[in-house]
Amino acid sequence: MFDALAERLESAWKTLRGQDKISESNVQEALREVRRALLEADVNLQVVKDFVAEVQTKALGEEVVAGVRPDQQFIKLVYDELVSVMGETNIPLAEASPAPTVILMAGLQGTGKTTATAKLALHLRKENRSTLLVATDVYRPAAIDQLVTLGKQIEVPVFELGKDADPVEIARQGVERARAEGINTVIIDTAGRLQIDQNMMSELARIKETIQPHETLLVVDAMTGQEAASLTRTFHDQIGITGAILTKMDGDTRGGAALSVRRISGQPIKFIGVGEKVDALQPFYPDRMASRILGMGDVLTLVEKAQEAVDLADAEKMQEKILSAKFDFTDFLKQTRLLKNMGSLGGIMKLIPGMNKLSNEQLQQGETQLKRAESMINSMTPEERKDPDLLAGSPGRRRRIARGAGYAESDVAKLVADFQKMRSLMQQLGQGQLPMPGMFGGGPFGGGPGYGGNQPPQPGWRGYPGGAPTKKKKEKKKKGFGNL
Repeated sequence: MFDALAERLESAWKTLRGQDKISESNVQEALREVRRALLEADVNLQVVKDFVAEVQTKALGEEVVAGVRPDQQFIKLVYDELVSVMGETNIPLAEASPAPTVILMAGLQGTGKTTATAKLALHLRKENRSTLLVATDVYRPAAIDQLVTLGKQIEVPVFELGKDADPVEIARQGVERARAEGINTVIIDTAGRLQIDQNMMSELARIKETIQPHETLLVVDAMTGQEAASLTRTFHDQIGITGAILTKMDGDTRGGAALSVRRISGQPIKFIGVGEKVDALQPFYPDRMASRILGMGDVLTLVEKAQEAVDLADAEKMQEKILSAKFDFTDFLKQTRLLKNMGSLGGIMKLIPGMNKLSNEQLQQGETQLKRAESMINSMTPEERKDPDLLAGSPGRRRRIARGAGYAESDVAKLVADFQKMRSLMQQLGQGQLPMPGMFGGGPFGGGPGYGGNQPPQPGWRGYPGGAPTKKKKEKKKKGFGNL
């Protein structure tokens, strides 16, 4: 998501590179690129006008900071304005006292409302909040069955009275059930329509009046661009909502919805759906989203994903094995599976600063390399996985593994050689040494994302700001890693 917007904005920074300062003449060209980028991302026209005007005012009044280039200052101004447009901070869900907290879900058909309801329930369960789902969509075929199935999948109970009951009565009884059973949060899944109509609005209004929800969340398809903002405003004017959930943010969305909803509707985005799986829901943080848009990555979200997927005790043991060069193929397989639990390789890499430059082709190549490695490791005996050195001097073992995995013996030999190089690198890192990036070739541990190979220079590489010491500095810093 936002790839096209990020590329367009980068062309704006380029217009200021090589300039001594931000002036009225050179900032105009940069602002034209920003305006074009936002319009192509399907951001609301009024939001674009206000955005550009605000950045221009701040840019021309900006004091020149010593040691900071004009393009860097301009990026900071755009970042601050992106955060402001999207709502400054994350707005958490309300938590009523006494319980239960009542959440009313609304939206049109096809936006992923029922799935978003289950995703939200799972998110709350991870926060140790007990949840009851209530199925009031008696119109769409199999809507109730879908919610019941999702409830079983995430181990959250679902309250339903069948297709013939009144949706308002189902909602009322669902809340009473939650109150009687001491459940912390009840989420009401309501019916949608193909378009806004009076019947849907009046039913929502009656349900809301009856159950008095603490949160009314509108589920909006991010693929609709700026139309998402207009839809949110219409629902807010007629029903009164407290926030929005943007779904399908992992698709071919251009970003207009995320940049328009708050400013046009006045209501915050509280969550975003980033995949079809039931755990693919993230709280919306404007500052993190602005970082992603500008290609700065999103380390905090990456850390949170890792915390969910990785056991702390296991991580400490793995760290010891890595730094003592005892990391084996079994450990590598375990780490690969943990990576899959965190999401796609492409999604994870784009959370890492500097990795947004990787093309889809490079990311796919990385996925392929990992699958090849996993296939060959699965053809090894437990003894061979624990002691990769057994394979280094045994062509017979390598041939057997190659036949089992469906690859050439040379592929297995390269896997083993690259793995041994990687272990050596990790050991040197543990000893406070910093080998040159790109020391590996194009195998599963080199040439793919993040391992050197044929990638363009990245910040932190030798000769680049913040990187390893260059040749001139080498004499002063012999153990560069300890001095970084």
